[in-house]
Amino acid sequence: MRGVTHAKWIACAVTVALAATACGGGADTSGGGGDGSGIVRSSWGDPQNPLEPANTNEVQGGKVLDMIFRGLVRYDPKTGEAQNMVAEKIDTKDSQNFTVTLKDGWTFSNGEKVTAKSFVDAWNYGAHVDNTQNNSPFFDNIEGYDAVHPESGKPTAKTMSGLVVKDAKTFTVKLAEKFSLWPQTLGYQAFSPLPQSFFKNHDAWLKKPVGNGPYVVDSYTKGSGMKLRKWDEYKGEDAAKNGGVDLNVYTDNNTAYTDLMAGNIDLVDDVPAKQLKNVKSDLGDRYINQPALIIQTLVFPFYDKNWGKKGMEKVRQGLSMAINREQITKQIFQNTRTPAKDWTSPALGDKGGYDPEGCGAACKYNPEQAKKLIAEGGGLPGGKVTITSNVDTGSHREWMDAVCNSINNALGKGAVCTVNPVGTFADFKNQMSTFKMTGAFRSGWQADYPLIQNFLEPLYSTGASSNYGKFTDKKFDDLVARANQESDTAKAVEDFQEAQKLLAGQMPAIPLWYQNGSAGYSENVGDVALNQFSVPVYEEITVN
Repeated sequence: MRGVTHAKWIACAVTVALAATACGGGADTSGGGGDGSGIVRSSWGDPQNPLEPANTNEVQGGKVLDMIFRGLVRYDPKTGEAQNMVAEKIDTKDSQNFTVTLKDGWTFSNGEKVTAKSFVDAWNYGAHVDNTQNNSPFFDNIEGYDAVHPESGKPTAKTMSGLVVKDAKTFTVKLAEKFSLWPQTLGYQAFSPLPQSFFKNHDAWLKKPVGNGPYVVDSYTKGSGMKLRKWDEYKGEDAAKNGGVDLNVYTDNNTAYTDLMAGNIDLVDDVPAKQLKNVKSDLGDRYINQPALIIQTLVFPFYDKNWGKKGMEKVRQGLSMAINREQITKQIFQNTRTPAKDWTSPALGDKGGYDPEGCGAACKYNPEQAKKLIAEGGGLPGGKVTITSNVDTGSHREWMDAVCNSINNALGKGAVCTVNPVGTFADFKNQMSTFKMTGAFRSGWQADYPLIQNFLEPLYSTGASSNYGKFTDKKFDDLVARANQESDTAKAVEDFQEAQKLLAGQMPAIPLWYQNGSAGYSENVGDVALNQFSVPVYEEITVN
């Protein structure tokens, strides 16, 4: 994919933190008696923006969109496999020109039919620069995107030339370049269809969004919560097994956990750091801790003359070997993080591209080899390294201190590693996006879709929009391009894995750990599970 701006990085930088934004919300009684009418009461945080598929790029809003919309493709909650949902089939002969055929019978909750126009209109709206949609770059590989969303100046077209409606059930898509895995990206919420009511009365739609998913929005009060109810006319195979979900807003996830223990809510999908030591004894089997499509890394500024010069790859590798990931994930994170072994996530699975040998020896704690490599690389610039991150959310200060302590102990030269705490995420993001870093800095990445491509290309390809370290490697770029054009998915994954091995040699970013999804639930509900994005599969939850 060409230079996609993945705003999930921004969301992840906040939501990957241990402490979530969330003040105590009101708690309705759920009841239900196991007949499928009970209401699930869950913790939540107010979305950043009104709920539009092409404008929502943070987790809290995404949870709702996942309940009220269904796109062409959906990711299986258990396996992550991309499966056709509204699409009957997505055909291509050359990985650049696609024909999309829709299934019969799909409608929006207001009675409008879901047609090819529902998708084409939604995508054109999301892409157009005048609509200022955060997720517009997800459409930038469709031919004609540059005309509706120029880098400068006014747009020269209202719609993308690569989208053509053929009939009510069929539309074609032409990409600017070959991208064999493109159909598998279509489960991302930006690609959702929109009813005509969205365009005819936009303000009214925003107040009460209308979708085609298993739930409908009943009410929403900012700062308090949202009530969603089961849509009885839903046509999909994944109909809700409960009567609805009450999302209660919290500004402190410790308060949410307290309410869970008191029986005031049924589900907390972000167990606070303070409760990690006792959560198992509190909840037993009702505590979930599983891998998610999230990774934390330390990125190096290749634009800095000290870190970007030739030979520094050994220094970067040595620093990676000086970090005792096992100890930090156990002591700081109580095993809710897993030491990273590559630049992706184990939630992808082996077939999806996860490679436990992807980083190899460079991600294994080895103090002696660390000292040797750093010396061979010419030593730390100025004899020191600084780690930068915002500290207004989560436990970033704690783990940064732990990483520096590990490096200092491994090298045995006193305090060569120091922490540079930045007060707010906004200030940190500004320094990062304006390329003002002089040492290693934190990066958190939550995948937009479960593909190895999404963990590599947006972050490490030359000129990619989330490549904040400005790493560049022609061999890496060529392998990514070859993988994107490969028609055989297995071969494409192999090419991406080969590209990843180049990262092990250059170490543009040190893989630290994979973040697990965590949740706790009450005895009032059952069949609670998290998907690969660490989001509860709400429609599967039953109420006792």
